[in-house]
Amino acid sequence: MEFPFWSKDIETMDRSQLEQLQLQRLRDIVGYALKTPFYQKRLAKAWIHSPDDIKTLADLRKIPFTVKDDLRQSYPKGLLAVDMEQVVRVHSSSGTTGVPTVIYYTRDDLNRWTDLLARGIVASGATSKDIFQNMMSYGLFTGGLGLHYGAELVGMTVIPVGGGNTQRQLQIMKDFCTTALHITPSYLLHIHQRLAEFGIKRSDLALRRAYMGAEPHSETTRQKLQELYQMDIYNCYGLSEMNGPGVAFECCCKSDPHVWEDGYIVEIINPATGEPLPDGEQGEVVFTNLIRHALPLMRYRTRDLAYIHAEPCPCGRTHRRLSRIQGRTDDMMIINGVNVFPSQIEEVLMSIPEVGNNYMIYLSTHEGLDRLTVKVELYQKLFTGDLSQIDSLKSKIKDKLRASITINAHIELHEPGSLPAFEGKAKRVVDERIRL
Repeated sequence: MEFPFWSKDIETMDRSQLEQLQLQRLRDIVGYALKTPFYQKRLAKAWIHSPDDIKTLADLRKIPFTVKDDLRQSYPKGLLAVDMEQVVRVHSSSGTTGVPTVIYYTRDDLNRWTDLLARGIVASGATSKDIFQNMMSYGLFTGGLGLHYGAELVGMTVIPVGGGNTQRQLQIMKDFCTTALHITPSYLLHIHQRLAEFGIKRSDLALRRAYMGAEPHSETTRQKLQELYQMDIYNCYGLSEMNGPGVAFECCCKSDPHVWEDGYIVEIINPATGEPLPDGEQGEVVFTNLIRHALPLMRYRTRDLAYIHAEPCPCGRTHRRLSRIQGRTDDMMIINGVNVFPSQIEEVLMSIPEVGNNYMIYLSTHEGLDRLTVKVELYQKLFTGDLSQIDSLKSKIKDKLRASITINAHIELHEPGSLPAFEGKAKRVVDERIRL
């Protein structure tokens, strides 16, 4: 198989050359960081006063970690490393948990980010012949605009429809013969459930591939969606603090996304100690941005849990691959002393054919103990309405969950379409426990 490339010389660069490029760009970023009050103080404590103090890539470990609270406490301009007149775009979090985080970009920053997005899109096999329907929200959220510009650079026809309004989304897909989507996995599941409602069959659509991001999803969910839609689905990983989507992107092999290491240094650390972990061992993902000058971020703790693949990808790219996100250090649920991630529950549910496209996780307190309730929609085509079948399915789900997470969950089965639907990021966990 001949694999497509956007910048083959960079994507297949020898590791020693790639690491030399990283070192050069790290020194450059340290120079910009030293223009900010925040990093002046942080780096001084590490005896770093100029880019020349970074001799090797190993010196990166001298730099203290940066966390989300650092961005909030530096709001709005404490981390800005260039004059405001050089800033051409601002993105921001919603600030629902407090002070928002703000990311600034110069024109060159945006161009470098866009180039990496084009690289990822082409790695998946897309070309200028594709019709790209962007179903992510536009605005302060980075998800929409990021892939929009990357797709345009590739030469794709971009339909910037944004999120929501399922009937309109489907009509556009049909009328314009959309071939590629950018969408959350939960919304893609929801859309399939409503095809018949709007009189649309899969054969009416020209879809060939979709890029999924913004929320973690299991490999089982990807496989289920590929079977439902008969198209290829690629995992796109990113976070606003590192620019947005496209920090890592799956190639045609679909064996986890390549981190574009000329743009980002990736580390995996023990979340408890901060010590680095070897390739293949799961820990917290830490990134250093090498391509953004307006707001440099070094050793940013993402709270995502993953590992780096030790073996090379068959496509020939030398940029290492990041595993699917296994969970987050801050979304872990502790249920009667047992650590459980929502992704573990999803993995089990999506492996059961009788389970539909939607589910919710509820945590409550019963007689002083935590209770886990999993509400699941049925897959209508495989359900006959037999009461014995309901009891059997409940037991099947309960047993499989207990085998995975060691907890006895209460299972509720619901009709298709009866649980809350999500057109943006899914919010599947509701914690109603009484805190004493």
